[in-house]
Amino acid sequence: MQPKIALFIDGANLYATAKALGFDIDYRRMLKEFEGRGYLIRAFYYTTLVENDEYSSIRPLVDWLDYNGYTVVTKAAREFTDAVGRRRIKGNMDIELTIDALNISSKVDQIYIMSGDGDFRPLVEELQRRGVRVSIVSTVASQPPMVSDELRRQCDEFIDIASLKVKRDPAERPLRDSGVERTVRAGAPAPGLERRYGIKTNGDEEDVEP
Repeated sequence: MQPKIALFIDGANLYATAKALGFDIDYRRMLKEFEGRGYLIRAFYYTTLVENDEYSSIRPLVDWLDYNGYTVVTKAAREFTDAVGRRRIKGNMDIELTIDALNISSKVDQIYIMSGDGDFRPLVEELQRRGVRVSIVSTVASQPPMVSDELRRQCDEFIDIASLKVKRDPAERPLRDSGVERTVRAGAPAPGLERRYGIKTNGDEEDVEP
């Protein structure tokens, strides 16, 4: 009998991890990777969005995930300008992820948390007390490692994302054009979000942190 599992993705942390390792994430492959590990009850993706922004650089990714098997959880982020005049975004989804993980804990055997943030250590400990096996997905292959030592020690299993089949083939990029997915060769014009996620956008990305 397959174990019932759930996947929780800290979007900002995953982006930073993939950037540190120098590759892009193929989110369709990611879903297949975890569907092969058990009966996947839910795959959550958490990210912040800028309110009242005519064009949000993360919106095409959020829309694609929402239509392709992920449960996307968002909230408004705070926008500010740093000391050198760069536009910055500040937001945190730790509380939302924690509440959802605790709520689903009675329905699953194992939870995968895709984040190296040490703030999740108490969550991992509580899930374990409830009888849930917890796996942390991050990396120690980067310099410095993207996972905190205390989080890695607390979890039941640590999985280095570099070992998973979730990397986008650099020779191909899936694009979303009017709701229809297609594939083009790398090297085609790729503004903004397309360079990060392989998703076509209609405008240039602003200088923000996702």
